[in-house]
This record gives sequence, structure tokens and C-alpha cells, in this order.
Amino acid sequence: MTAPHGPRTGRPPTRADRGAVTSPHTLASEAGLHALRRGGSAVDAAIAVNALLCVAYPHMAGLGGDGFWLIAEPDGTVRGLNASGPSAAAATRDYYRDRGHTDEVPSRGGLAALTVPGAVDGWRVAHERYGELPWPDLFTDAIHYARHGVPVSRSLADWLVDDLDLLTGEDSTARIFAPDGRAAREGDRLVQPDLARSLATIAADGARDGFYEGDLAERICAALAPTGSPLRADDFAAYRAHWEDPICTDYRGHTVYELPPNTQGFAALQILNIISGYDVAAWGDGTPDYYHHLAEAVKLAFADRDEWLTDRHWVDIPVAQLLDRDYAARRRELIRGERAMVMADVEPGLRFGPQTRRRAPQGDTCAFSAVDENGLVVSTIQSIYHDFGSAMVAGDTGIIPQNRGSFFSLDDNHPNRMEPGKRTFHTLIPGLACRDGRPWLAFGSMGGEGQPQTHVALLTRIIDFGYDVQQAIEAPRWLMGRTWGTTAQDLSLEGRIGDEVARELQRRRQPVRMLPNWDDNMGHAHAIRIDHERGLLAAGADPRGDGAALGY
Repeated sequence: MTAPHGPRTGRPPTRADRGAVTSPHTLASEAGLHALRRGGSAVDAAIAVNALLCVAYPHMAGLGGDGFWLIAEPDGTVRGLNASGPSAAAATRDYYRDRGHTDEVPSRGGLAALTVPGAVDGWRVAHERYGELPWPDLFTDAIHYARHGVPVSRSLADWLVDDLDLLTGEDSTARIFAPDGRAAREGDRLVQPDLARSLATIAADGARDGFYEGDLAERICAALAPTGSPLRADDFAAYRAHWEDPICTDYRGHTVYELPPNTQGFAALQILNIISGYDVAAWGDGTPDYYHHLAEAVKLAFADRDEWLTDRHWVDIPVAQLLDRDYAARRRELIRGERAMVMADVEPGLRFGPQTRRRAPQGDTCAFSAVDENGLVVSTIQSIYHDFGSAMVAGDTGIIPQNRGSFFSLDDNHPNRMEPGKRTFHTLIPGLACRDGRPWLAFGSMGGEGQPQTHVALLTRIIDFGYDVQQAIEAPRWLMGRTWGTTAQDLSLEGRIGDEVARELQRRRQPVRMLPNWDDNMGHAHAIRIDHERGLLAAGADPRGDGAALGY
């Protein structure tokens, strides 16, 4: 499980033989490990992790957001769980046009809060099938830290500074996150008593009575209604998270699973299909050939993604064709080793129709994984979309509604056009891989555009280069497309990649943009590898975040 010739890292993988948890916040990982030690399942651990992230990482996670799961049983059966909420029954394109929005849905405020938060019902559905601990026990740590205060982490402190004007411009967020008009510093206590009460209600009454069909939903919607949000309590009551079959492809003898649309999971699989025709190991990690060909494969996959991705129950998306090996071979022929394609000019291989404009997704996310003593493997991801979601708090609930619905198009010809009861294009993708019919790797990362790219980075570095999970996570990363807060479609490189590689990529006409050595825009990646031969787990956590990989 080690790679003696791989790069040195700041920490080794966490190795254990009974259970492991990894997440972007150490206290969340501790909450998950606590659940495992008490006899909980990997699902119990993941819910405990997520609940605490709602408290400790409010800029990236929350009760007002969506979630997605991949769960592998010991026999290799992999199940997908879609816990993304649809748009409100009143959320029509005319609703927004009547309020002066003819082009795009506002990205902040009440009009951005138009989709039902799905994450909490996802917890319920997963727990009903795989839970071992009593439901209320999963929220003990989250309630404690919401009530008594959670230490502000480095990531949260940085985002509080970046978003100070946004947060102080809205009374509901200023009261919690900037009560004296300044950003909290790393190590300060963030106390959220309203959120503690909401978590306690969900713990005591369950997801349905406590959140979707009870007083909490009524209070959320009553607080949002004056801000223009179309969400109503009936939308909450009608929502159910649902199981669905994942999609997959083979990459060098490993079956890699992603979720189907409305997620961008097929883009990650397309990238793998395209590069599977190359001898990636011969390129070597960190070489111009490696970064160039991966960036070109990303451009091709994203052209198809942007052409098609939406709720597959509304549009007949040709996923099987997009994942066909012959199709990947035809797309691969477009790549030139010495000259980059211009991302904005890359055409999709299959056409949807006369859509007029594409938008690049942005968002921040929490990815986390758990494995239990019985061999159940969970890869989960949860988000409120933009940093601090809609940038408002729903009354006295302490809950930030997500702004995921702001990615809907108001263009009548766009596949992701807004419709009542429709799920929007989702960047969130958990990752999971099996080998020889058994679970082998749970992995994921935050980062909007970067998620499929980081999935591929982790897999190529582990499979093609033999890295351990921590080496794969810490290796310098790239991002082809828009990083957070930018409009240019650059090839962003972490500074550790080096000047000579950057110059060669520029010579090949890649739009290189250098970032710091360790950059938050590259996402917080996490992974757990299962070594069946040794009977061990190896878990890794990203130093770009505030998390830890823990095991026992």
C-alpha cells in the first residue's frame, strides 16, 4: 500500500484494520470515528461527519443543501443515492421574468433559494437501509459544537474575510458570522444556537417530522417568502431522496463508479475513457505530456457535459453513447500532443439542440468517506453551492438555504432550463472504485469544475504511478477551466509544478495561470483505499483543507 518511489508527503496515510473516516475538518472526522467505535456503520459515520460539517464548515455545507452518496457493500454491490432537491412548484421562468430577470437567476438572496434542500432526507434514506446506531446519537457532536461554539478553522476564517461585505450586507448572516462587523479569526469560537435547536429537532423528531413535514419547514419558508423565494412548505413535504443505479467505466482493470445526471459524473468517466488509450505511466507524473493530455481530455468532456447535463427525467441524455469506448476513441483523435485546443471553441461530440449559451459551474463542497468493520464503504459529498449558499439565513432556524437553483437557465432552448419540480445541473460527484469485484477506493473532492479533474488526478496517480492515497492527494494539481472568482478559462497550475513544465505547456498554447504552491481552488480531496490482501485500510486527507484521516 506504499509507493517507495513516490513523492515525499507531509504525512503518511492513516492505516487501520477496522474502520476509517476522512473529511475536510478534523472534528467532523472525529465525530465519524466516534460513531464507528460505538458500533456504527459507515453510513452512521458519514451522517455524523456531515452533521458536524454543517456546523464547522457553514461556507461549504449545511442543512439547507444537497448531497449525493455512493455506497459499496462488501460483495461489490454499489448503490447510488441522489439527495438533491428539485425546484419549487412556483419556480417557473415566468416567475423570474416577472421580477425582472430575463437572462440569469440571481446567485444570492431569496430568489436564489428556489430548490428544496435534499441532504437531510438523504441521511434518512441511507440510515433506514444501513444504519446501526439510533438516529439521535448521530447528532450529539454537531449539536454540542453548534450550541457551545466551534473553533473557526483556517478555511472558514479565510472565507469570512473574503465574504465579509456579503455577510455584513444581510442582517441574518451578519448576526451569526460578523456580529461586531469583523471577520472571526482562526481559533475564535463560532456559536450558532439557532442551528443547534434545528439539529436537535431533526435528531429528536427525525428527518420527515423534524425537517420536511414539521414546523421547521414552515418557519424556513415563512422567513424566505418576503425575500422572493418561491419555496413553500408543500415543496418540502413532497420531497424524497431516492436510490439510483450508478454509472461506471473500466480504467485499467478497476471499475470506477459515478452518479448519473443530474450530476457531472459522466464527465469524469469520459476523461478516463479518453486517456485510457494512452500509456499514462510512460508520461510520468508532473510532466508536460501528463498535464497537456489531461487538460485536452477535460476540454472534450466538458463540451459534452455543458451541452447535455441537467435532470435526466426531463431530457433524454445519451449517457450510454457518451461513455461508449468507440466514441471516446473518436474524441481522442482530436487531441494534438503539440498544440492545445481553445476550450471555448471545443464542440460537443453529440448535439442537444439550439441552445444559445453555456455557463461554467462554480461552487464549494465537502467530500468525505468512511469504511466500517464489516466492509461497508461510503463516499459522500454535500454542499450549499456557492460559499455561504444564498448568503442569507432562514429566520431563526440558523439554516442557510442553498443557491443551487441559481444555475438554472432562463433560456427556453437550454437543456438545463428552469422548470417546476426539476433538479438542476449538479457539480457534486462522489467517487468509488472496485477491483476484482470488491470495493477498493472511496474518494472525492470539493471544487466545482475541478471535481472530475481531481477524481482523474487521484486515480491516475494511484493506478498508473503507484502512489499511496496521501501521495496522490498531496501531489501538485491542475484545474482546466474557471477557478473560483475568475471568468477566464485557464489551465491553473499549483506553483510546485515548476517553471519548466509551465513554459512547455505555454509553448503548446495552453492558457497557463500559476497559483500558489498549495491552493484552496484545487479543492480538498479525501480518499480511503481498501487493501483486501493485507486486511488494512489506508486513508488520506488533504492539507489544503482542515481535515484529518482517522482510523482504528
